[in-house]
Amino acid sequence: MSPISNIGRYLPQATQERGKEIRTFMPKFGCVNERRNQLHEVIRLSGMNLIINDHDHPLIIKVASIQSARMQVYFIDNEEYFQRKATVKDSKGKFYKDNDDRTIFFGRGVLETVKKLGWEPDIIHCHGWMTSLIPLFIKTSYREDPVFRNSRVVYSIYDDGFTDSFHENYSKRLMMEGISAGDVKDLKTPNYEGITIAAINKADAVIKASDNIPAKVESHLKKSGKMVLDYQTPEEYMDAYNAFYDEVLEEISVLA
Repeated sequence: MSPISNIGRYLPQATQERGKEIRTFMPKFGCVNERRNQLHEVIRLSGMNLIINDHDHPLIIKVASIQSARMQVYFIDNEEYFQRKATVKDSKGKFYKDNDDRTIFFGRGVLETVKKLGWEPDIIHCHGWMTSLIPLFIKTSYREDPVFRNSRVVYSIYDDGFTDSFHENYSKRLMMEGISAGDVKDLKTPNYEGITIAAINKADAVIKASDNIPAKVESHLKKSGKMVLDYQTPEEYMDAYNAFYDEVLEEISVLA
């Protein structure tokens, strides 16, 4: 398992075992076997269309249970964006050209699903660049929504960079009610460093989930003034992350 998949699997369980209520969301990549993992569509949550780049895209929500952990996982699905065998690169190792639009769909899909669930999260923990727009959305378009009004965003940076760049109009594709040109200025250079720095700027706190992150990102993080949790070993991260959640909630409450 990769570091991000390992943490994504075991951190929610550890958090739940510490008495916290959790929800886990991930893209329904084509490599996820629906029959083996017993995924099924949640009709009451599905049925919404999200407009991405002037086109309607149906939002399908599926769910599966990890019986050993007594935990459910929600999958954000769409035939155009996620029904392919690979995750972010094709069989030849080529970066998918629509990965930028996939980040938009996934981020909005998660937040719209949480709204339908009527669940008010204290902490929204975003892992890796596929989730990099969620801090932006929470601090702009969804800021006044009662579900997210008190939510704090933690963004984890992984050693999952890419050398390609998103579409040059990426920042314009993000424009919707509640988002201004100033909100997306950090995304004018939509490469890995650019989108990561933009996520840092909108997050309440940041976790270095890998021991090796790009120098430009590291430099920006040091200057950002954000609460930062340094890299934790596989033996340490579960306790450290949960303690950090409490620190973030306490620190932000004091500042407010």
